Amino acid sequence: MTAVQDAVQPRIRVKLCGLTRADDIAAMVDSGADAVGMVFYPPSRRAINAQQAAALCARLPALLSRVGLFVNPTADEVRAVLAQAPLDVLQFHGEESPEFCRQFGRPYIKAFRVGAPKHEQALSLLAQCRRYADAAGWLFDSYTPEYGGSGQSFDLSILSAMQAHCQADDAPLIVAGGLNADNLATKLHALQQRPYAVDVSSGIELSPGHKCPTKIRAFMSALQHC
Repeated sequence: MTAVQDAVQPRIRVKLCGLTRADDIAAMVDSGADAVGMVFYPPSRRAINAQQAAALCARLPALLSRVGLFVNPTADEVRAVLAQAPLDVLQFHGEESPEFCRQFGRPYIKAFRVGAPKHEQALSLLAQCRRYADAAGWLFDSYTPEYGGSGQSFDLSILSAMQAHCQADDAPLIVAGGLNADNLATKLHALQQRPYAVDVSSGIELSPGHKCPTKIRAFMSALQHC
């Protein structure tokens, strides 16, 4: 990429997901990430509760978005977390309806597991995305039982084909699913257009919920060269 091309390319935003430990905050913040994610899905190996999230949020600086990830929660469960943890954005990874997602007075991201029923083809995937027209972002992840954080990739050709049909007023696209410093450039180059943002969890870890400063730096460096 030439200097001129680099100057006109929009910056790809970054969400580092799966924060569980106060010891990992400094590396995540110092990386220059735009958002930090916390998981409120009990089966996840990165799950935390509202009290833990409140303590972590208290140590995060201003101007860094705090994102809460939920999978098929009840409305009361979401509100219970919001009563204690000052989340800026909600991220829904299950089968939540548009009406459910928009009821909490927060911007929300809707995740789609590429390859799931109705998510196997570009046009059917886009049709499902457009049900959530007011979402702050559409996030694309792999279709696995884990509902994210599995470290597995998905068929990017489906998302690339979908991009050809996206309109300017569609929600920004966020790419997740097995990203790491070694494969990031290859995966992003497989798309027709650069995504608005990327979301990484397992690719910056030593073990589930234990972030690695070296992997975080490597990931952010790789992104700068995409």
